[in-house]
Amino acid sequence: MDDIQYKRLDTTNFNGRSLDSFVRHQAVTECWRRSDNIWKLVPNVYEENWSQEQCQEIAEDVARHMNLDQTGFGAFNGDRLIGFATLSHHIFGMTARYVQLICFQVSEEFRHQGIGRRLFSIVCEKALRLGADKLYISGHSSKESQAAYRALGCTFAEEVNESLAETEPFDVQLEYRLRK
Repeated sequence: MDDIQYKRLDTTNFNGRSLDSFVRHQAVTECWRRSDNIWKLVPNVYEENWSQEQCQEIAEDVARHMNLDQTGFGAFNGDRLIGFATLSHHIFGMTARYVQLICFQVSEEFRHQGIGRRLFSIVCEKALRLGADKLYISGHSSKESQAAYRALGCTFAEEVNESLAETEPFDVQLEYRLRK
């Protein structure tokens, strides 16, 4: 989309109300689960929606961390934030230098238009500037979310960050190699 602008998030374009019109909705029918060391799609039917209160809590959290220990980037349609990604500044890992993709969301009505792919590319550029070798993602286990990460080139994490995996036990731990 030509009318979408991509900007680094800062206090001039992002605050605790910036997600008020954001639509985080996902109808889930199947999720990936690991059983006997094999990944399988299993039925798991539910809808995920962020309430107005959740949107404000997430926006306040992003604003609090912005430029302190995280960098965020947004996709804007006019003044409306329609996609965003945040990246930790903390490098970790024993086998590679990882930085974590904290948030990665595109408002429902703007999905499948290349916005997520562009935001992902911008985050990867920043991760390289931070000195990372790989992006680390604790990704939603839904079939659709995992398909999106796979389409971006993400693979199962070679080195699992156990504290992140314990925090979100149903997430799939992924990585993206920044240097080819």
